[in-house]
Amino acid sequence: MDGRIRSLLSRVAGEVRELAVVDGETAYIRDPVFPVIRNRVHAEVAKAMLRSGGDPLVGPILDYTVGCQNQDGSYNEVHVNYNEPSALITAFIGDALLEAAERYPHEEALSKARDYVLAAERSRGCFLKSRGYTADHLNVDASCGAFLARYAERYDDEEARAAALRAAENVVRHQRRDGVYPYAVDKGTYPYVFNLPCVHYQGVTIYYLAKANDALCDERVDGSIAKGVRWLADAQRPGGRFDWSRSGLSFAYYLSGAYAFALASFVYASRTDERYREHADRCLEQLERDVQGLTPRWEPGSWAGLVPSVATAARAASLGNYPLRHRAFRFGYGMYREIARRRYGETPETRSFEALCRLLGIRTSTVEPSNNFPDLFMTSEVLDCLSQSRVWENHI
Repeated sequence: MDGRIRSLLSRVAGEVRELAVVDGETAYIRDPVFPVIRNRVHAEVAKAMLRSGGDPLVGPILDYTVGCQNQDGSYNEVHVNYNEPSALITAFIGDALLEAAERYPHEEALSKARDYVLAAERSRGCFLKSRGYTADHLNVDASCGAFLARYAERYDDEEARAAALRAAENVVRHQRRDGVYPYAVDKGTYPYVFNLPCVHYQGVTIYYLAKANDALCDERVDGSIAKGVRWLADAQRPGGRFDWSRSGLSFAYYLSGAYAFALASFVYASRTDERYREHADRCLEQLERDVQGLTPRWEPGSWAGLVPSVATAARAASLGNYPLRHRAFRFGYGMYREIARRRYGETPETRSFEALCRLLGIRTSTVEPSNNFPDLFMTSEVLDCLSQSRVWENHI
């Protein structure tokens, strides 16, 4: 498996490298689709390059990224629709700076990122994603905890370690009996509590919880991860694709990055349970089929499967205890996605969605094109997960 992961990693990294723009002593990665330069993309790409043996671009990319740090130590989540400080993105950048600390030290920026993430703990183990998104997202807690745990391990920082342990405990405490890590466990600024299972965010939460526990070594966290991985494995069909009817979060429906996070999660779990190697292999096969250049935004599908997908979207929309109107909205959202993922273009068509939002008075933070497209954001997540999978695979 390691050879196949390495081959896919090399191919995808080559595609991303072509997008790099060198500007004097710094470099950034341009998005070929949207007019944004994302801090998170730089973090994920730099980590992947470092784990793959290094690349001359790592130093200039990190120099560019450090230059984007705000005075309070935060980094912005740069999105098509917004650009604001985020503890989540700060944790990702901090993790990249930790990965690079030996070869490309940025001690001051790293320390300031640590302070900002620590200050984002608004209640025990709950880390505020950003001012615009105030719900307790378990994947955010796991991600902030992973950075703080790794920081504590490197710098023998007891305050950071204690906060990382609280974050992990909060995630474990809210895990359902069936192993699900709900997307959010309180309402925050959302219209409803999105206490829902999600295939994509199940893998994300496991991934960062596993990274945290590499440093924390807590048996309770290991037990929680084992339950979470069992649910994820059960949601995977024998052919490798996920059963998305079990995934209730509309905006994460069919995200292609789900297979990368699941791959890494299964590889991690296979260190103690060999049966998950088969599930990891299925995820890798799926990525090998779907990722020919940059990663498509969503899992591609055939038009022949559109009619059966109506039932999938209906079951996904029925998850959770929500008013009928919201369930109908989620079903419509799901069918829109079912059609969009089957239409592919090099550029996204967003006018239809924007017109619909204006007509219905919908305020959304996401961009929902009516077609699938090559997505640098998903690609950077795939690179991170592939490279981390190799790290875990080689420790088996």
